[in-house]
Amino acid sequence: MRPVRRDEIVDYQTYEEEREAFRARVLEQKRARRVHLGEFLTFLFENHDTIRYQIQEMIRAERIVKEADIRHEIDTYNQLLGGEGELGCTLLIEIPDPERRPELLARWRALPERVYLRLADGRRVSALYDPAQVGEERLSSVQYLKFNVGAGEPVAVGVEGLPDLDGEAEFDEATRVALRQDLGLG
Repeated sequence: MRPVRRDEIVDYQTYEEEREAFRARVLEQKRARRVHLGEFLTFLFENHDTIRYQIQEMIRAERIVKEADIRHEIDTYNQLLGGEGELGCTLLIEIPDPERRPELLARWRALPERVYLRLADGRRVSALYDPAQVGEERLSSVQYLKFNVGAGEPVAVGVEGLPDLDGEAEFDEATRVALRQDLGLG
């Protein structure tokens, strides 16, 4: 996956002029890369444009103008992209009830190590994650994952070993095509 380069990022005023069209294009890309699993989990597979969008939106929202700060945003968000043969993914744990949220995030601390992608050949690839995202008492409701699939084609995402969350979501054709493109598989 090609990282976002500094010359692709514009100042927030210039971005404002192109934002509507760029945002519409990226939201369309996100639609094919968003997969829901059960009641609480949403996986968003990132690509170059989704990450560029996040960087531009952060610069816009925070009115960032200092070069060092812009480069910091680029470096930070580029870490979410996978390298060759990898897919980067943002996992959103969406618990609408604020009173249950702390309890469930504590119960699901092992979630990142239980997530996998199933490939077309049947193999399962476990998620790679930063253990710092999992606190001593609970995990963050946003997790950044990577999957090293090599030349394999992902066809489903799943969770195994957490009774509340166990399950698998098959990718539809649009998702499969998008992820194949992201991996350079055609």
